[in-house]
Amino acid sequence: MSPKITQWCWRWHVIAGLLSLPFVILLTVTGIAYMFKAEVNHYFYQHMTEVTPQLSEPLSYEQQLASVQRFSNLPVVSVTLAANANQASAFRLKGKGRTKHLVYIDPYTGTMMGEFKQVDSLMYKIRKLHGELLLDKPGTLVVELIASWFIVLLITGLIIWWPSTKQLAGVFSVRFKASKRILWRDLHAVTSFWIGLILLVVIAGAMPWTDVFGSNLKRVQKMTDSGYPMAWRSDKGVYSQVVGRPMTLDEMVNKAQAQNLAGTIEIKLPQKDESPFKVSNRSFWLSDQQVMYFDQYSGQVLNQLTWDDVGLLMDMRQVFMRLHQGEYGRVNWWILLVGCMLFLMANIASIIAYIKRKPRQRLGIPAVPKSFKIGYGLLLLIALLAIVFPLFGLSVILIIGGQYVFNRQQST
Repeated sequence: MSPKITQWCWRWHVIAGLLSLPFVILLTVTGIAYMFKAEVNHYFYQHMTEVTPQLSEPLSYEQQLASVQRFSNLPVVSVTLAANANQASAFRLKGKGRTKHLVYIDPYTGTMMGEFKQVDSLMYKIRKLHGELLLDKPGTLVVELIASWFIVLLITGLIIWWPSTKQLAGVFSVRFKASKRILWRDLHAVTSFWIGLILLVVIAGAMPWTDVFGSNLKRVQKMTDSGYPMAWRSDKGVYSQVVGRPMTLDEMVNKAQAQNLAGTIEIKLPQKDESPFKVSNRSFWLSDQQVMYFDQYSGQVLNQLTWDDVGLLMDMRQVFMRLHQGEYGRVNWWILLVGCMLFLMANIASIIAYIKRKPRQRLGIPAVPKSFKIGYGLLLLIALLAIVFPLFGLSVILIIGGQYVFNRQQST
């Protein structure tokens, strides 16, 4: 790698680090905390989600639904079927936006076990801090900007790290017997290299949640017909024939269970006379997921979609988003947790190495040789990043413009 290119990348690596590192540390810490969502929610809500199995038969779902309606005047949107005998039935009420508002019913007694409002939960607040910095849309834009610069950190860091000699110390191994500055530098560089693939997966799983990049991705999915089919999310265009009496909830539950769907089954209740029942499942493997619509009067299948009907971009998007949250089993969870802990250590090491290297009362941003000219390859890479990540492109323009104005003022 050319020394001049390395020096240029080092400069931008430091700039990117100074801009993003405090936020990156916050996102890493909150991300690690959010990985314990299942354990934390189990601790706080076990008393309402788990019941003691009885010898008697469970109450009908119609009776359980009546218990919910006595408790709340809000419309009941759906019911999630209990996976085993010690789980409560979860009825979802219509709340604000897409946040969950659940009521748990003991299927043996009809007792209301408790009410869960997602917006009031600890994990929801951590998630909002992680994804929005508790600032709603402005916060999501800041997080997206930081994520974009994080990609710059990865690229420039890899170029700086790239071996230029046969000496492997400081490249693949940490020099523990060197000076403290070298030790902290190696802890940052070597650790970041070994967890680089994990970091790429994490960032790939995070970007679909962002505002600008995420919206552009949805547009591409729509243009290429590679997202969800319309009927996967919406029942528009699917209608029941209003003939005779509607099925009871228990009859619909029996039909749903007869489909042998994997994972957790949710039944969305009809909100109008002509609306259908919607049955969907969330499973470990995406390929096992289905969406089915049933006529609420005859029980006839009106539409059935499998994961084969979902486009390639949505398939890839869901895979990376699940990997991002450690949802593919304990191996995925542990790899992600260890990777994030090592990344946090590498960030702290980078701060110490920077403080030990920088001159007093100066930022210590590396200079670039005056003879250096950006080649077409680097320009193409920057342009590509700016197109894919528009907030990054806008920030680069602002930085270069600010630097130009500062230099003009210095020269006058």
